[in-house]
Amino acid sequence: MNIKIALAGNPNSGKTTMFNELTGSSQHVGNWPGVTVEKKEGILKGHKGVTVVDLPGIYSLSPYTLEEVVARDFLLKEKPDAIINIIDASNIERNLYLTTQLTELNIPVVAVLNMMDIVEKAGIKINTDKLSKLLNCTVVETSAVKGTGLKELASKAVEAAKTNVKIIPTIEFSKYVADSITRIEDIYNSCEYSPNSRWIAAKLFEKDKLVMESVKLPENFKTEIMEIVEEAENKYDDDSESIITNQRYEYIEKIVKDTVVKQRRNGLSSSDKIDSVVTNKFLALPIFFAVMWLIYYVSISTIGDMTIGYVESIVESIQTGVENLLVSTGASFWAIDLAVNGIIGSIGAIFTFVPQLMILFFFLSLLEDSGYMARVAFIMDRIFRKFGLSGKSFIPMLIGTGCSIPGIMASRTVENEKDRRMTIMLTPFVPCGAKLPVFAMFIALMFPGAAWVGPSMYLIGISAVIISGIFLKKTRLFAGDPAPFIMELPNYKLPRMKGVAIHMWEKAKSFVVKAGTVIFLSCTVLWVLQNFSATFEYLGAERVDESMLAAIGGSIKWIFVPIGFGDSWAASVASITGLIAKEVVVATFASVGSVIPIEFTQVTAFAFMVFTLLAAPCFAAIGAIRNEMGNWKWTLIAIGYQTGLAYVLSFLVNTVGSFLLRGTSATERKVLDISIMEEAAEGAVVNGDIVLIIFTALFLVAIGFMIYNKFSLYGKKAEAKA
Repeated sequence: MNIKIALAGNPNSGKTTMFNELTGSSQHVGNWPGVTVEKKEGILKGHKGVTVVDLPGIYSLSPYTLEEVVARDFLLKEKPDAIINIIDASNIERNLYLTTQLTELNIPVVAVLNMMDIVEKAGIKINTDKLSKLLNCTVVETSAVKGTGLKELASKAVEAAKTNVKIIPTIEFSKYVADSITRIEDIYNSCEYSPNSRWIAAKLFEKDKLVMESVKLPENFKTEIMEIVEEAENKYDDDSESIITNQRYEYIEKIVKDTVVKQRRNGLSSSDKIDSVVTNKFLALPIFFAVMWLIYYVSISTIGDMTIGYVESIVESIQTGVENLLVSTGASFWAIDLAVNGIIGSIGAIFTFVPQLMILFFFLSLLEDSGYMARVAFIMDRIFRKFGLSGKSFIPMLIGTGCSIPGIMASRTVENEKDRRMTIMLTPFVPCGAKLPVFAMFIALMFPGAAWVGPSMYLIGISAVIISGIFLKKTRLFAGDPAPFIMELPNYKLPRMKGVAIHMWEKAKSFVVKAGTVIFLSCTVLWVLQNFSATFEYLGAERVDESMLAAIGGSIKWIFVPIGFGDSWAASVASITGLIAKEVVVATFASVGSVIPIEFTQVTAFAFMVFTLLAAPCFAAIGAIRNEMGNWKWTLIAIGYQTGLAYVLSFLVNTVGSFLLRGTSATERKVLDISIMEEAAEGAVVNGDIVLIIFTALFLVAIGFMIYNKFSLYGKKAEAKA
């Protein structure tokens, strides 16, 4: 017997942690049919044949975003055997709004009071038995973080699914509203039948657009329903959706009054005390930068750096073993070179950074699970709004730190079309996981021990977003007020190590899978281009300058001369191969750098990092931009702006940095040799002053825009008064 259970709840209710605990390692991640919203499924631990589906976080069944539409459509059309409704027990009033709607769907519901450990610490007492009677469904107390109550929850959910006992809604509307809904239900039932007829009638009363479009009623019946709704709106002097919303909250207020006893507490809560520091308008940004600096220092420059030598030795052992095997079988030289250097060597250079990235993903998962990353979005809203952007734009950018593609897709939560397009355009400026190996490579080879370089990429990315926001909002294409931003800040909590480990593994696995598919193919193509002429004559390392790759690089390297790395055709080629996948940049340097010297200075290396950070993303991300923009015109505008800004800022870094730091170690040319990464990391000299100069230049530009923006605003006000 196959059973499907849906996991539904508000954002920040602990739903993801609960899903991880209930399913363990048996999770499958994909996309919902027809849309690009992430879909998570897993087998319920200890219950074969029981699938748990993690729905996107929703506040109600009145959808405004694509994620909410997906969640509601699944509940209505897929008809799961039961619903596990995750309720943040520390904020029960708001969470019960969704519960009152779920109990109307004619599907068995198990209400889960999660975060009971926080409730107990706060001195709050909840009468679970009484709450169960008032909601007319099973209620279970849990703490997903501590792993308590989960076995009981699993058995209750399976029992509810098997017995299939439908819930009789207990929601109490006023007599007039209840009678109006009943009249609408009778009209609907006279034409169609649905087990959710009561819920549909309530939604028709609310004038829910999606429900009104989906029901097949004659026009005269629709007119009659609208007359009933208008009568209610005239009586209450309010719109029908607000009438239902208000009466639901009045009912919830009664439930909470009868079941929840709150202890009076003096002073601020622990979360409020922490927020008074980390969200302080003066301290918030320095703290954020300090946190990111510490993460990069540990992940890349210290513990992460120690792992490089171990991974390199493993790759070298594999190369030696494969080479000996192929030689013993009489393989030709070019076949040995392809396998040992073209494939294993190039992919091995990328795998060198896997331990560093896993450490980095681990710390980022800690920040996300603790509740701090939600504060970062709040902090950025205060900044973004001053530059014409909404805090809603930062959420996709935050998601884009893992991968730009889901970040671009998350722009659907921005209602304003102009803001949405600008968000899509600017999201790739935030460093994604695919760019991190490029940064890690240059940090190890050109900036060893300099923990500021990694965080500087985030700071430059955010600065580029802010500067772009100021500039683009002054253009006709993006002018207008930013969309309003409302966000709930969850309580701080100790991260659940198991959930953090799962999140870290998912990120690392995604990276490894890409290395085994896209990057594998790319490395093979690169080796062929590097070792063969246009007539497909095998050249080998000695004649690499006659290869197809050299011809391609030589024809375009003039473009990159002004930004500092056009002297080498290899660096020019790496800039282009990054369009396949940003990790391929490392593979390109590893492949070409093994046969010809590639030279950089610290200034030009930093310029290359800035260009990689801001230029057009990979082809997959460009495809996502095309899907979200809806046409190639806007896609080309986005790509053109991204690459143009990358070129300008890289030019500034190279020109200003080379002029101000001439004669120092920062302008001494050094061979970029990935094969001696460990030695380079131990022996290179770093001139840390470069970061101060570059940041000063960027902030002077930003301040200049701010001043211009301020005077422009005053000028408009003066004109208005005149």
